[in-house]
Amino acid sequence: MGMQGKIVKGIAGFYYVHVAGEGVFECKPKGIFRKEKIKPLVGDNVELEVLDARDMTGNISKIAPRKNELIRPAVANIDQALVVFAADKPKPNFNLLDRFLVMMGQRQVETVICFNKADLVDSEELSRLRAIYGSCGYRVLSASAREQKGLAEIHGVLSGKTTTVAGPSGVGKSSLINLLSPEADMETGELSGKIARGKHTTRHSQLLYIDKGTYIVDTPGFSSLYLMDMGQDELKGYFREFAPYEPLCRFQGCLHIHEPGCKVKEALMEGKISSVRYEDYILLYEELKNVGKKGGGK
Repeated sequence: MGMQGKIVKGIAGFYYVHVAGEGVFECKPKGIFRKEKIKPLVGDNVELEVLDARDMTGNISKIAPRKNELIRPAVANIDQALVVFAADKPKPNFNLLDRFLVMMGQRQVETVICFNKADLVDSEELSRLRAIYGSCGYRVLSASAREQKGLAEIHGVLSGKTTTVAGPSGVGKSSLINLLSPEADMETGELSGKIARGKHTTRHSQLLYIDKGTYIVDTPGFSSLYLMDMGQDELKGYFREFAPYEPLCRFQGCLHIHEPGCKVKEALMEGKISSVRYEDYILLYEELKNVGKKGGGK
């Protein structure tokens, strides 16, 4: 039996496999994968045969079954997502955050929300941000990369898992990642030295090793996200705060928009459901409805 490792980066047909306690091996997949049209992915747990222990080169001989697979970024075996927004400067774009939560919900990836730059707002505003998403059952953290606060709590959330870290640019995501993984910069440098293929500068997914069993995927910043492959009537299922009220609505299959006797709208009026979230639900619903019309409906 070969060594067990995890693919942390793939570039130009080479895969870099992190083996705990050993380091990173440069590997090629065996021909059988090509024959079977299986392409290794960053995040894959693999078995490798060492070709040269000194040069740390090897062959990937086996890929373990995947728990899941994300397309953007292309990565396998994600346990959770950590989405980072700034508490201020820039103010959180709730619509963008809600889109992200729906997309991860669709892929059955649990999401933890982190508001960075917490030092820029008062405790009242921080509580408001926490309440909007905490009341929907999401875990909400706050942090300040500048003041190095909240890092222990984030570490606790990441521990023993592979987490995709995402967020729009300008929210301090990179500063947080550098604080969480001080070796990340060094490791990237070391890996770049090993990958003397400078012409391939395309942005690839890369796993950063934090500590035993703990990896993060730094994903490119996003400024827009489009919901795809979803019927407008499916959307409500991803707004988890609707679930307790749904069975009480007068009509089965209530969309919580214009229907009479809707308990979700009643909960909204009573302040039990966040108006920020509900307004985003309506916006996304309309967007999906229009996509449906253009594409011949769902």
